Amino acid sequence: MNKTLLLAKHELFTTIKRRAFIILTLAFPVLALLGLLAAQVIPGMIKPTAKVENIGYVDEVGIFNENTAQGKIDFVSFHTEEEAKGALLNGDIKEYFVIAPNYISTGLIQRYTLKNEVEPGGTTQTAIRNFLLSNLLKGNAEDIIERAKTPMNILSTTLTRTGEIASRQGGFAALILPYIFSILLMMSIFFSSGYLLQGLGEEKENRVMEILLSSVSPKQLLAGKVIGLGAAGLVQIIAWLISANFLMRMASANFGNVIGVLNISLDFWILGIIYFILGYLFLAVIMAGVGSISPTSREGQQVSTLFTIPVVIPIYFMPLIMEHPESIGVKILTFIPITAPITVIVRLGLSEIPIWELAVSILILILSIIGCFILATKLFRTYLLMYGKRPGFKEILRSFRNA
Repeated sequence: MNKTLLLAKHELFTTIKRRAFIILTLAFPVLALLGLLAAQVIPGMIKPTAKVENIGYVDEVGIFNENTAQGKIDFVSFHTEEEAKGALLNGDIKEYFVIAPNYISTGLIQRYTLKNEVEPGGTTQTAIRNFLLSNLLKGNAEDIIERAKTPMNILSTTLTRTGEIASRQGGFAALILPYIFSILLMMSIFFSSGYLLQGLGEEKENRVMEILLSSVSPKQLLAGKVIGLGAAGLVQIIAWLISANFLMRMASANFGNVIGVLNISLDFWILGIIYFILGYLFLAVIMAGVGSISPTSREGQQVSTLFTIPVVIPIYFMPLIMEHPESIGVKILTFIPITAPITVIVRLGLSEIPIWELAVSILILILSIIGCFILATKLFRTYLLMYGKRPGFKEILRSFRNA
C-alpha cells in the first residue's frame, strides 16, 4: 500500500507541474473572464448608427397610412408599383412591397428587392410586421397595440409530482451550466487518461518499466498511476468548478436578463465530482490495458480512439437529451458506463433524475471499473514487458484464460 501511495504521489506532482496541465487548467477561467469583460466593454465602444433606412410600399387596401416610422426604418408610400420600382432603381429606397387588395383575407404581401436573399433580415421583418399591425389595430389603445406586437412572454415553472415548485427549474439558464461542465468533464477525463497512456508508452519504450517492476507489483503500479493521475484530474475539475461558480455569478449579475440566474447547486457539485472520478477510473483502466499491449505510445494512442469516441456519443445525441430527457434511449445512455458521466451531467440541467437511475448507473460504473481493473492487471502482468508487435485479439483471450 505504501508503494502504491508513493507512486500515486509521484504521478500527481509530476502531472500538476507539467506546463500543458497548468495552461489547460488556467485557460478556461482566464478565457471565460476575458469573454465576460469583452461582452461588457465592446458594446460601449461601438457607436450606434443613426442611419435611417427607407422601405417603400404600395397600399392597394387603403388603410396603411399611419405609423410609418418603425425604429430605424421609415416606410414611404407610393401610389403605383412603377413609382416604387423607379425609387428602388434610383437608390431612394432599399426595397418595396405591395399590399394587395385581398391582403385582409390572405395576409400575403409581394416584396421586391435588388438583393439575392432567402428571406428578409430579422430587423426588416420585425419593422414590416409592426407597421402592418399598427395600422390594422389603429383606433385601439397604445398598450393593446404594443401587446399585439409581443403577445407572449412565457415564464415556465416546473412542479414536482406532489404539486410543489421544484427546486431545480429547467430552461436555458439551467441547461447551459451542465452543458459547459460536461465539455470540461470530458476534456479532463481525456487528458488525465491520456497522460496515463502516454506515460506508460514512454516508460515502456525507455525500458524504465523494467526498473519499476523490479520494485513494485503490476497491480501496485497500475493502482498508483491511476490514483495519482485521477487526483490531478480531480484538482483540475475542482478548480474549474470553483472558477465556474464565480464566473456564472458574474454572468448572472451582468446578463441575467438574457441567460437567467446561473448557480452551481450542491447536488450538482457532488454528482459532478462522483461522475468525474468514476468516468476517469473507467477510462483510465481501459487506457492502462491499451498501453500495456501497445509497443509504442503512438500506437497506443491510435488504439485508444476506439474507446474515447464512444465517450462523446451523448454530445451527438444532445437534441434527443434536450427534448426527451426521460426517453428510453437517454436512460440507456445513462446506464452505459462509457456514456453515463456526460449523459447524467447534461440531464441534471433538464429534469430530475430518479434516485434509482442514479444508483443503478453508479453501481454499473463501479462494477465495470472493478472488472476492467482486473483485466488490466492481467494485461499488465502478461504484456507490459513484451516489446515488438502488439498481440492479437485471440492471443489476448488465450492469456486471460491462462492467467
